[in-house]
Amino acid sequence: MVRFALPLAFLTVAVVPALADEVTGTVLAFDRVDRVIVLDDKSVFNVANVEIVPEGLKAGDTITIDYQSDGENGVKAIRSITKN
Repeated sequence: MVRFALPLAFLTVAVVPALADEVTGTVLAFDRVDRVIVLDDKSVFNVANVEIVPEGLKAGDTITIDYQSDGENGVKAIRSITKN
């Protein structure tokens, strides 16, 4: 019985899905060159793919950022950004 418990424990860890999250806020600043969005709560998002940024994004716009979380390490990847 003990032989099966250890492999099952490894399987449980390997099957944990990536965490997804979402945040909605007002854009405080957007730097297209440095690919950084700052929301009014002072949260900062580095956008690796600037093509997912809505056209004409500017301070004062309300947006929703859908991202993949890296647990306590912050944001792993931004999946989409939409203007509300």
